[in-house]
Amino acid sequence: MNYYLGIDGGGSKTLAVVTDEQGTIMGRGLSGCGNHQVQAELARHSIQQATDEAIKQAGITRNQLSYAMFGLAGADREADFRVLRPMIADMQFPQHGIVCDTEIGLRAGTRQADGVVLVCGSGTNCYGMNKQGESLQVGGFGYMFGDFGGGSELAVEVFRTVIRAWEGRENSTLLTEAVLQTLEYPSVERLFHNYLDRGAKAPRHLTKLLFQVAEQDEAARAILQRQGRELGKTAAAVIRRLGMMQDHFDLVLVGSVLTRSDHRFITPQIEEMIKPLAPGCRLRRLTMEPVAGAILLAMEKSEHPVEDGVYDRLNEGLSVKEEQA
Repeated sequence: MNYYLGIDGGGSKTLAVVTDEQGTIMGRGLSGCGNHQVQAELARHSIQQATDEAIKQAGITRNQLSYAMFGLAGADREADFRVLRPMIADMQFPQHGIVCDTEIGLRAGTRQADGVVLVCGSGTNCYGMNKQGESLQVGGFGYMFGDFGGGSELAVEVFRTVIRAWEGRENSTLLTEAVLQTLEYPSVERLFHNYLDRGAKAPRHLTKLLFQVAEQDEAARAILQRQGRELGKTAAAVIRRLGMMQDHFDLVLVGSVLTRSDHRFITPQIEEMIKPLAPGCRLRRLTMEPVAGAILLAMEKSEHPVEDGVYDRLNEGLSVKEEQA
């Protein structure tokens, strides 16, 4: 029997899963931040903890693993891999690989080798692979390097919209009352001065307020629609640069803002940007945890054929639970 380990190391959590060759889940491990860009030693500890727990639950040793695939946030450039290669090598898996977490998100969301993935969770990213095996990443490096949005930046947009409305620079918004209730402040003035005095940052959970009021609030809708347009522009850049305009492929939507929230305000904007450019593109919301993509890549790297039953069992064991962002 062959066994496989898949790891999804993100900014907030690391999930490790062990399966057999049929895709049956045998063990899981969950820990904290697995992004070395946040803190390398913290990422090392989180990845080690999650993998140890998954292997222990599976009742096997790491030497019994045919392949371990690490899908890690922050595995973007050669500078990152110079940190990650020795870190993962020290864990002494017989056969292993390291890819960016965007790649495992794409693989989890489509049953073909080529495609594009859009990520919008705590941040944003986009990755694609064409039929010739050429790949490209656009985004993933923050606002200064061309990105817009993701949960962290959307929370800032919520906060600053409330401040601008209070100052009279924008119209009134339902976000004001929602933010005051959520953060437990009696007035925007108190909020304004307290956050300035403390040098505090807008909490990421403010992003969910956009979806709560968007149907009735123009300001909230505008923020979400801008997020959709920006994501659409990013995916369009990948499609054009990889020459995928005439191909049939899936555009996989990954991350809590895209998979676990109200879809009426972001997804239509993405479709408007993509459909005229690539009519054969199908938007698919990820229904499995991205770690499933790491398992599938591990199987492929060890030349194990991936049959429909593997997808079915992974989907059964790793389906994304519906919840608010």
